[in-house]
Amino acid sequence: MTMIDVAATDEVGPGGTMRIEIGEFEICIARDSDGTIHAIDDLCTHGEVSLAEGDVEDCTIECWLHGSQFDLNTGKPVNPPAFEPVAVYDCKEIAGRILVDPNTILN
Repeated sequence: MTMIDVAATDEVGPGGTMRIEIGEFEICIARDSDGTIHAIDDLCTHGEVSLAEGDVEDCTIECWLHGSQFDLNTGKPVNPPAFEPVAVYDCKEIAGRILVDPNTILN
């Protein structure tokens, strides 16, 4: 497990998102309505659109182009047109920083 420091915790507020790149990985950092931070693949599995440009509601993120929502805990789509999940990465907040391990997929 190699956690990489990607941002300060205050850079992603409640309902906020941030797109980051770690090597070949494009990752969406999102904070749900409960304040929990998540890291998922940034590209929607339906239209290859950046999820970081979408809206976070409760514990889902919505693709702005076609409206598919993905569960931030599991990566599974909760409505069509997407049917394939996005990867969910190990993500933690420690000492005011957001850390992501792009090599540890949780789903």
